[in-house]
Amino acid sequence: MFCVKTVPGPTWANAEIHLKWLLSHRRLRRSVSSGSTTPPEKAGHSRSRSRAQRASARLHSPGMCRGAGRDRTNFSSAANKISIDFEQSQEAYRSKDSLELLRSLVVFKLCSYDFLVDNNKEIIDLGKKILGQKVFDQLMKMTFYGQFVAGKDHISIQPLVQKNQAFGVGSVLDYSVEEDISQKEANQKESSSISAAGNRSIGEGYREKNYEAGKQLGDSQREVIGTYTYFYADEAKCDQHMETFMKCIKASGGSSMDGFSAIKMTALGRPQLLLHFSEVLMKWHRFFTFLVSQQDDIEALEQRLELTQLQELMTRLGANGDYHSWFSGKKGVSAGRIDILDWNTLIDDRARISDLLFVPNVKLGKLEPLLQNFTVEDENQLKRTLQRLDVLAKCASENGVHLMVDAEQTYFQPAISKLTLDTQRIYNREKPVVFNTYQCYLKEAYNNVTMDIELSKREDWCFAAKLVRGAYMYQERQRAKEFRYEDPINPNYDATSTMYHRCLCFVLDEIALHRKANVMVASHNEDTIKHAIIRMNELGLLPTENKVFFGQLLGMCDQISFPLGQAGFPVYKYVPYGPVSEVIPYLSRRVQENRGFMKGAQKERELLWKELKRRLVSGELLYRPVY
Repeated sequence: MFCVKTVPGPTWANAEIHLKWLLSHRRLRRSVSSGSTTPPEKAGHSRSRSRAQRASARLHSPGMCRGAGRDRTNFSSAANKISIDFEQSQEAYRSKDSLELLRSLVVFKLCSYDFLVDNNKEIIDLGKKILGQKVFDQLMKMTFYGQFVAGKDHISIQPLVQKNQAFGVGSVLDYSVEEDISQKEANQKESSSISAAGNRSIGEGYREKNYEAGKQLGDSQREVIGTYTYFYADEAKCDQHMETFMKCIKASGGSSMDGFSAIKMTALGRPQLLLHFSEVLMKWHRFFTFLVSQQDDIEALEQRLELTQLQELMTRLGANGDYHSWFSGKKGVSAGRIDILDWNTLIDDRARISDLLFVPNVKLGKLEPLLQNFTVEDENQLKRTLQRLDVLAKCASENGVHLMVDAEQTYFQPAISKLTLDTQRIYNREKPVVFNTYQCYLKEAYNNVTMDIELSKREDWCFAAKLVRGAYMYQERQRAKEFRYEDPINPNYDATSTMYHRCLCFVLDEIALHRKANVMVASHNEDTIKHAIIRMNELGLLPTENKVFFGQLLGMCDQISFPLGQAGFPVYKYVPYGPVSEVIPYLSRRVQENRGFMKGAQKERELLWKELKRRLVSGELLYRPVY
């Protein structure tokens, strides 16, 4: 149950006056920040699950997650509780021969030097000139490529995939070929796909500025580290990307049981279209937030609007649509009240009910159609993008593979999440086929997770998520500074960890209650992994249920992955593959992304040295894994 708070009549009158004043002064009040402090609960109000969890989050540290009164689901006995020792080097590296351990030490050490990381592209180009392509490729296979990439194609990677599987670790296959072009070329390519409408953003709030289109749309190549870049050429190119992903999905299905395959939405459609549709979605969300802004500062799912008063307000402001009748006929809308999930359903039927979709234009000082700049061609391209995603989801379902949709920049993400949710409600009816990705370095991560879980419960499909900290921090902050909107990223690593654990706790509690949610804990942070295991023990969630997955990158944190696998947890390595020459841009970004991790990977290096010394002393230096 959620606490229902409706807006009284006098407050709505104030809201109308306030909105008209804002329109006349060309300002729109900023939406409530998800990271703001929540006021004390008022006496007499029922305590909903999300409120109780919010209070719990304030009282307890990330490592002391509590279920907010939901520990009644804990039926586990001490005998079922699992504890893993991540200090056992021999067990952690049973799958590696001594040369692989030595390679890891060398690569991690090289990645800890700022000079090499900052100038890696120039060093790579120089290496090619001096050594020649053939010798250079061989050197890369012996070092960075061999450490982080599985092989050139889905056939050559099979030995590594099978070896990892023999030691309890599955694979998330990802064809990692990436286009490596200059910043100037990136701007030219992306700018060519921007429509003549140019900058269509309105208002002064950060969400609208965040979705501005300009030369920065070409920044998808700049400062995006450790991620894959796709530049829109035409629809045929998007079809080629879809076919490549299908090959990867089929390879995942043929290489392991219960496999994963990762895709990027920007490969399936025009990035400018995703940006524009994201702007539409967030304008609509902001308008709802404004309409409930006279209430206490409460979380998104607790906000409610009275239909009768909504209809009266919109009519007085100039909108002619019949909101009351449309919502009254919707399944699940009761007591004449709607929440943000009900409000968002208007977007789903946008082709039939455009007369209901109006938002304030604070520059013109009046309401305007939400979709006035979203053309027929935009809608057709959006449908084609969704159709490609549907083809991939169907292929994944037929091959017994989980399809993982990667998260991208915040100005693309609302559209990416919307298209992913539309696909989940089709293919996740019986089992978790499609996984959405949530970046917990975002201030709004918790709201996003809780709203999507509630949506899955209302529509009766399996929620499936991958939780990550995020890989776009530097780019996001630079863009926020340049466009002068609020930084969407949490202020520091500790705040991000707090957000990660809070989201994880909510999902784990939901799994314990209903057994329909699913989550991949994609993290290299040992404390986060331990936190998840402790909470699973408290809730009685067994590894064999395959509801909680763990994931790390190939070539990193083996001391976490393999002990998890050997203990029976479903754990996966993110396995990139592709030809050496075409994966170099990926490797370049991987080195940059993990700069901080590599510098702080002292424990991993110590465990590697410990195992090498043990093998030397015991006469096992020539050890080769048997499987």
